[in-house]
Amino acid sequence: MTAIATTHALAQPASSWGKSSLTLPPLGNLDAYISAVNRLPLLSADEERDYARRLRQDNDLEAAGKLVMSHLRLVVSVSRQYLGYGLPHGDLIQEGNVGLMKAVKRYDPEQGVRLVSYALHWIKAEIHEYILKNWRMVKVATTKAQRKLFFNLRSMKQGFKADAVDADTHRERLSEHEIDIVAQELKVKREEVIEMETRMAGGDMLLDPSPGQDGEEAYGPIAWLADARHEPTAVIEATQRDLLASEGISEALEALDPRSRRIVAERWLKVNDDGSGGMTLHELAAEYGVSAERIRQIEVAAMKKMRKTLEAYA
Repeated sequence: MTAIATTHALAQPASSWGKSSLTLPPLGNLDAYISAVNRLPLLSADEERDYARRLRQDNDLEAAGKLVMSHLRLVVSVSRQYLGYGLPHGDLIQEGNVGLMKAVKRYDPEQGVRLVSYALHWIKAEIHEYILKNWRMVKVATTKAQRKLFFNLRSMKQGFKADAVDADTHRERLSEHEIDIVAQELKVKREEVIEMETRMAGGDMLLDPSPGQDGEEAYGPIAWLADARHEPTAVIEATQRDLLASEGISEALEALDPRSRRIVAERWLKVNDDGSGGMTLHELAAEYGVSAERIRQIEVAAMKKMRKTLEAYA
């Protein structure tokens, strides 16, 4: 959905709102949309308060539409502040419109604050969320503190003179003095400023082969990825399994009495040349002069004892 098409959804500022007979701006390109919303009339303080009360008390959808439509120009104005992130202006407007509708839904006119002041928080919050999700494939900021640092660091960097340039990325980077200034101004650690700047400087890389390549000549950075079989964790786990299958089993068998050890070996560890297993319960019962049920009981007890030994060994 584009920002232009979003105007059709403005009749539903929240899931509980139904359709409304709003007079929407004419469809067209983005410039036409911006021109249309800038021509929409503004509401006076009394009109805004009256519409907000009608919405809260009577769930008046026409009133909701009036509040939303009169503030669309605010979304356009706020969205322009975030064009430097390389994201489509229309998408920024769309996300800002979502924030505006949330603000209208929650706005309380009895608090004595104009909707424009209240809506700014929601509009920026939605745009911030969109930028953080789409500016990088890998999230650069996840916690509230990191998000604050992300946006403030970017704006503060624009006010510094470019004294240093990263040798690898050829991008401007903060000097040691500037890092101290940012850390003190934003009340964060120097290490956090350095880490966030590193995240912001790291661009996305296309892992697949370049467009136009195919067949055996197709080659891309994805081919540089390590073989999962040699991943350190996988190697350690495989080593542990091998130890359990060799030394672990041997130690567990040594903990058994000779009869139990032979029963377990015949029942679970022996494999003949023809692929068949060892002796059956009845064959072992005949050899030891007991019932097959007694052999089964000895086997169960031996397996429990071995399991305890293997747990301690692991």
